[in-house]
Amino acid sequence: MNPPLDALPLHSPEPRMPLAAVGALTPVGVHDLRGRTIDELRYPTTAALIFAGVPGAGKSTALRKFFGATAQAEEPPTGPSGSIVLDSQHARNRWRHRLGWLPYPLWRPVVHIAHYAGIKAALRDADGPVVIHDCGTFGWSRRMIARWAAAYRRDLHVVMLDVPPTVARAGQYARGRRINGMFFTLHCRRWDRLIRDLDTEDRDAPVPSSSVVIVDRSTVDRMSRVAFDG
Repeated sequence: MNPPLDALPLHSPEPRMPLAAVGALTPVGVHDLRGRTIDELRYPTTAALIFAGVPGAGKSTALRKFFGATAQAEEPPTGPSGSIVLDSQHARNRWRHRLGWLPYPLWRPVVHIAHYAGIKAALRDADGPVVIHDCGTFGWSRRMIARWAAAYRRDLHVVMLDVPPTVARAGQYARGRRINGMFFTLHCRRWDRLIRDLDTEDRDAPVPSSSVVIVDRSTVDRMSRVAFDG
């Protein structure tokens, strides 16, 4: 399977839904829901669902709203339909007991390794859906998660939380977890490229991701839930 956001169905990301509020959507292909009102996103129980966005976009807030996943947890929490939520902050919380006396940049690689090991194990072993917190701006990460999802016969879906850089930066300040300005700029540039690529008609996508949904904070605020069935 090709990586999410790199190989997608050749659909335009123009809004595919009426302006009126929509009850529930089972995404297939690309849906641009920015500024729209939708009550529910619905996915299969075999889903590997990535919540992507630049640092500060609101991924952790969305995971807390829809799945009850708090940033203080040390183990992956469970949500609706037995879903399991993987956030690198949970790995950081666990390893802080052993390595917290060191400056975080020195043990950040350990957190990343633990986080991705947890993703692979969950995709392989979990009975229900797997929900993944990932910035989405690193190609190697997208490719790796996509390979694992395909290997363990999971449907791969992506929710892209698209916010202006100023809003994302404010989100970092609000949570007290700011990243280097240069790295943040690189995240934003890669993110913009991903959004633009969704409207490109000449890409080779032989085995695409099952769906990509683009939302903004207003869409997330108005949405009631993310559900899994089938």
